[in-house]
Amino acid sequence: MSLSAAQALPFYTNGMRIGLLGGSFNPPHAAHRAISLFALKRLQLDRVWWLLTPGNPLKNHDGLHALAERAEAARRVADDPRIDISCLEAVIGVSYTVDTIIHLRRRVSGVHFVWIMGADNLAQFHRWKDWRRIASDVPIAVIDRPPQSFRALAAPAAQALARYRMPENQATRLADQRAPAWVFLTGMKSNLSSTGLRNPDGSWRTA
Repeated sequence: MSLSAAQALPFYTNGMRIGLLGGSFNPPHAAHRAISLFALKRLQLDRVWWLLTPGNPLKNHDGLHALAERAEAARRVADDPRIDISCLEAVIGVSYTVDTIIHLRRRVSGVHFVWIMGADNLAQFHRWKDWRRIASDVPIAVIDRPPQSFRALAAPAAQALARYRMPENQATRLADQRAPAWVFLTGMKSNLSSTGLRNPDGSWRTA
């Protein structure tokens, strides 16, 4: 049975502060969970939604496991009632973050969303489709991923958005800010990556 767009949305109520962590999750791993718990605490969020993409437009899809397999593995890894797994993008037929954000802002208008990304993503954010629209539609929390810090903060998007960066000690206010607004959070030291957990044939290693 196929899900409707409404059914593909995790539980929420108006006024909630929800972090959005998008990605292939191929495979999901302990750093995804650690980043989510870190964001829940530092940003004082109510929940984090893992948005599993059908396929990242900027990545090669060779070795990409089936969405259902990735979703089931993500549920096992998340193992926290505040982390929800969603295949919304496949249900509504989008693969670009900007389209996901537009959909959520139209359908879930009473929620305070924050887009969560690693510093490695900030370094290439200027390559994302309509990245300026994303930044103007939703506050962004960037999680430091050493040794990516300097490259990320010197990248075109970070420079273009520099005047909208909030001090790290005000991170708890981010979800309530009108976009554009972003914060760079330090103290998260895991270097695990999905790429590093894939074998040459695309099969998954254990973390």
